[in-house]
Amino acid sequence: MRILSTFIILCLFLTPSFAAGSYRLKRGDTISVTVWQDQNLNRQVLVRPDGRISFPLAGNLRAAGRSPESLGIGLKQRLRKFYNDDLDVTVSLVSVDKSSDRVIYVTGQVTRPGPFEIKKPTTVLQALALSGGLGPFAAQRRILVRRKIKGRDVVFPFDYAKAESGRDITGNIYLRDGDVVVVPERGLFE
Repeated sequence: MRILSTFIILCLFLTPSFAAGSYRLKRGDTISVTVWQDQNLNRQVLVRPDGRISFPLAGNLRAAGRSPESLGIGLKQRLRKFYNDDLDVTVSLVSVDKSSDRVIYVTGQVTRPGPFEIKKPTTVLQALALSGGLGPFAAQRRILVRRKIKGRDVVFPFDYAKAESGRDITGNIYLRDGDVVVVPERGLFE
């Protein structure tokens, strides 16, 4: 019996656990906020698509990328000026957004243009396959990937004809959330 209890204790210490502070909130997660000194503030809050939450008296706070504990500290600091006593603020995770972390868009001369939810790393070629492939009038050499970086549009060229033949796959980049793959219509002499 003693060996079994020692084994169980060792397993608890050696197995990876969901350590406090290890989970980072992301868009779509639902959290519960409890302010012990003011029950009127207790509520469940959804992390918005922009990664922020709105909370009475505290305003908008960045939540995505923070642990629930860190968010609780941030809320406590924002609420402190409205209360004389020290506040006890608890933030706990209610539900995790199980949907896709990323949405990409494919537009132009493809079979099925539109948004596509992706759960794992996806390249430009894979995105084109998700959209049903190139249409009959696609400009294979002038495909573009548009990405917002720090508020600016950045464009990455992609030559499907070279990638298909294996001559040059440097433009076959991994897509990020919000990327738009643009497949233009070919010109008259292309």
